[in-house]
Amino acid sequence: MLDINYIEANFDEVAKRLNTRNGNYTDDLKKCVDLNLKRKSIIMDVEKLKSDKNSLSKEIGSLVRDKKIAEADEIKKRVSEMNEAISKYDEELKETSSELDNLLHYIPNLPDADIKVGTDDSENEEMRRWGDEFKKTQEVPHWDIATKLGLVNFELGPKLSGSRFVVYTNRGSKMVRALADILLTRHTNNGYEEFGLPVIVNADIMYGTGQLPKFADDAYKTTDGQYLIPTAEVPLTNIHDGEILNVSELPKKYTAYTQCFRQEAGSAGRDTKGLIRLHQFNKVEMVRIVEAKTSDQALLELTNDAEEILKMFNLPYRVVELCTGDLGFSAARTYDLEVWFPSQQKYREISSCSNTRDFQARNMMLRTRDADGNIQYANTLNGSGVAIDRLVAAILENYWDGEKLILPEVLQPYFNNEKYLK
Repeated sequence: MLDINYIEANFDEVAKRLNTRNGNYTDDLKKCVDLNLKRKSIIMDVEKLKSDKNSLSKEIGSLVRDKKIAEADEIKKRVSEMNEAISKYDEELKETSSELDNLLHYIPNLPDADIKVGTDDSENEEMRRWGDEFKKTQEVPHWDIATKLGLVNFELGPKLSGSRFVVYTNRGSKMVRALADILLTRHTNNGYEEFGLPVIVNADIMYGTGQLPKFADDAYKTTDGQYLIPTAEVPLTNIHDGEILNVSELPKKYTAYTQCFRQEAGSAGRDTKGLIRLHQFNKVEMVRIVEAKTSDQALLELTNDAEEILKMFNLPYRVVELCTGDLGFSAARTYDLEVWFPSQQKYREISSCSNTRDFQARNMMLRTRDADGNIQYANTLNGSGVAIDRLVAAILENYWDGEKLILPEVLQPYFNNEKYLK
C-alpha cells in the first residue's frame, strides 16, 4: 500500500499521478487523509486522557495513606470513568485504523513520474526488438499444431474441469517438464535460489503482494479461506514477511516453478482457444528483494534474465514499457516481453517484469537495516521467467515448418536428441 504520510504531504502530486491509471482516485485519497487526521486526533486525545489518569492514580495512594478516603474514592470514580472513555477511544481508533487500512489496500501503486501517460496497451512504448531475422509468417495456430502432434488434448481439459483447462499428453507433457527444468537451470546459474512452494497460501499472504482485496474475484478460494496462488510471486515475495533484513544479505534472488490459478474474471471472449489464457497454467517466476537505491538497476537485470530465456530458443521478441493506464495494480514500472506469434502476425506477452518499489513491502512489513542501523522498507521486484504455456505456444508456431516441428537445440536432449516431432 501507499504511505499515508506521503499522500498527506504530496496530495496534489499523488492524485495527479494516480489518476493517470484510468481512474479517479482523488475522493478516495481525500477519505484516506481525513481518516488519518481522525486517527491522529484520537491518538492525541487518548494519550492525554491516559496521562491525566496516571497522574490521578498516583494521588490515590497518598490520599489513602493520609486517611482521606472520601477524596480517594472520588478520584477512583473519576479514574473508572476515564478507563471507560479510554476503552471507547481505543475501539474508535481500531475502527478508524481498520477503515483507513482497508481503503489504502484498494488504491494502486504510484506510477513512476517519468512513465508515459496512456490509457491502454496501444500506448505502450517499444524499447527494443530482438530476432527479427527469425520471424516467420506461417498461418497455422499453435492449437492446431499441438493437436496434430498429439501434444495437448483440448477436449479432455473441459471434460475434466471446465473451460480454459487443458491436458498435456505424452510428448506435450514431457515438453512442459523439460521447459521448467531448462528455465530453472538458467535462473539458478544466474544466482537465483530455487524453491519448491505450496500452491495454497493464507489470505494475509495474498494481501502482502496486493492480490487482495482488489482482485478477490480473480482468485480461487478454498472453503477454509485459503487461496490457490495466481503466481509464485505471492509466496516467494512473502518469504521474508515481517522481517528486517541486513543490507549485507541483499539482494535476495528467488525462483520457482509452480502451477498457477486465475479465474480470469472479465476476460470472456478473449483467447478462448489455445494456451494463452488458462485458468490453470505453468510458470517459472523470478523475485528480487533489494535496497531502494538499487531497485532501478535490479529491474533492468531482472528483465535481462527473462530476455535470456527467449534468446535461448531464438524466439523473436520485443520489450515494451507499459504506460500508466496499463500498469498492474502493485507495479510502479513494468517492462513486458512480447514474443512473436506468426499465425497472428503480432507480438504477445510472455513475461512481465515489474518494480513495485516499497508498495508490497509496506503490506508485509518487510524492511532493511543498513550498517548504521537505519531501517527502511525494502523494494520488491517480480518477473515471469517465463510463462511456460505461452512458451510452448510460441515454440510451436515459430518452429513449425508445415509438416513437422523442428525442436529447438536446447530441447533436443530431452527428446533423445531427436531434431523433429512429427
